[in-house]
Amino acid sequence: MLTTPNWRMSFPGLSGISDEVSRLLDQRARSAKLSAGSRIFGPGKPAENLLLLVSGTVRVQQLSDAGREIVLYRVHAGESCVLTTACLLAFEDYSAEGIAETDVEAILIPRATFDEIMAASREFRAFVFEAYSRRITDLFMVIEEIAFKRMDIRVAQKLLDLKDSQSLLHLTHQQLAVELGTAREVISRQLKEFERRGWLSLRRGVVELTNLAAIERLAEAP
Repeated sequence: MLTTPNWRMSFPGLSGISDEVSRLLDQRARSAKLSAGSRIFGPGKPAENLLLLVSGTVRVQQLSDAGREIVLYRVHAGESCVLTTACLLAFEDYSAEGIAETDVEAILIPRATFDEIMAASREFRAFVFEAYSRRITDLFMVIEEIAFKRMDIRVAQKLLDLKDSQSLLHLTHQQLAVELGTAREVISRQLKEFERRGWLSLRRGVVELTNLAAIERLAEAP
């Protein structure tokens, strides 16, 4: 049983649910804290709870039959995991894995409670399906990028997305390849070309962006 009902303030979409549904969630949901690097779910495992993230970041990624990984999306604070939602609705096992990218705190709503509230509360259904439809749109954008967008543009965009306040990325070529769903060799070639142009500097496990303006121009190219 949750003893801090104000957890719902982290999820604006739940503001309209009835007092009865709120009490039911407080009685049956539970909180969980996981350390960075924890595997939250994986392929072939059933979805037992709806996951609502209060703090931290969860990375959802998939491994192809050929052994290539790709990051599908990230779940941030105030969001639910759409893959978990899909598995709960379809009574199917996970086809990807969720990794705690940072220390995370989450609210877990058991399957039985999820089914009961989905049937009883229009507001809760709206909360679930709004998040679901928004994430599906994001996934179509991922597919479009992989299928149609030039790799140099995608690399430039990802470098800008992942850089810290000092314009550094603390990750390997393989990790960046996973982010973009391609081979490490492809990323290495592209980074070496950017380094040749003077846009960045490469060290073991570190990418330093030295010409942000040039990278931004490429990232905005049609």
